[in-house]
Amino acid sequence: MKKFFLSLMAMTGVLTMSAQSIYDFKVKDDAGQEVSLADYKGKVLLIVNTATRCGFTPQYKDLEPLYQRYHAQGLEILDFPCNQFGQQAPGTIQEIHEFCTANYGIHFPQFDKIDVNGENAHPLYTWLKEQTGGGDIKWNFTKFLVGRDGKVIKRYESRDEIATIEAEMQMEVNPVLSNIMARRSVRKYIDKPVEHELLETVALAGINAPSAMNRQNWAVRIIEDQQVLADVKGMCRNAPNLICVCAPADGRFDLDAGLMGQNMMLAAQALGLGTCIQTGPIRFLTTDEKAKAFRDCLDIPEGYKLLYVISIGYPDEAPAAKPRDAAKVKYIK
Repeated sequence: MKKFFLSLMAMTGVLTMSAQSIYDFKVKDDAGQEVSLADYKGKVLLIVNTATRCGFTPQYKDLEPLYQRYHAQGLEILDFPCNQFGQQAPGTIQEIHEFCTANYGIHFPQFDKIDVNGENAHPLYTWLKEQTGGGDIKWNFTKFLVGRDGKVIKRYESRDEIATIEAEMQMEVNPVLSNIMARRSVRKYIDKPVEHELLETVALAGINAPSAMNRQNWAVRIIEDQQVLADVKGMCRNAPNLICVCAPADGRFDLDAGLMGQNMMLAAQALGLGTCIQTGPIRFLTTDEKAKAFRDCLDIPEGYKLLYVISIGYPDEAPAAKPRDAAKVKYIK
């Protein structure tokens, strides 16, 4: 028997270490049937370990409305009752489900009872903890937010406000916000030019950016000719295409041109393309003799300057998100 448990623990450890996303795990539903979490691929998940006799049990009143508001947009709340904290989740999963339905009217799926800590912890929870620092679950109603790509975004403790969770969850559920959150600067591209129609779409998004009094004081040049790019490619991340944004030389409309660039990069992200905005190559592109043919083809309007370039192409890397300092934002109430 001891050998059996050691073998089981070893298998659990292998599964946890080899897992790349939440979709690699299987769990049992409230009827004891095995369910692959791959069934939730493409969904935003909020995973919660719950209890029915806990001071935090009334959080069901917040979770169900959250589910109702965002389920149609792709949110799933996965409820895993756990009796490890003060024995506050007694009874069978059927009894727990009846209690939650009768008292809180929940509609999101509940799964079979599990352990979340210790040697019998479910591999799913071992993995979730590892993805967020490895610390044990402290109490009932700890929550994990998982993105549409199956990767853990954040862990929330029992006392964390649902309003905070909702604000951050919307960044994943709302397609516009999730696109903003997913965009990264891409510096490696596959050797494949972007199709002309996609470049037109990106440009259309750009010229629909706001501008002072709708003056649209910008000039955009999108380079598709590979011969033109040959002499400057090394300065521009070796991207297969390049977007050059020009603005009046006096600098009064640089902000407008910047807003245009943001529109184009977000549009590119939505189309499966990668981008990287750069000002570093500007001196080379505007003064070096090697870039003369490139400059000549741009036909920059008189009184304008080349403000920045955007490398664009199909990404050959998937950069991770870098931490953002929320303390830089202050709310004046």
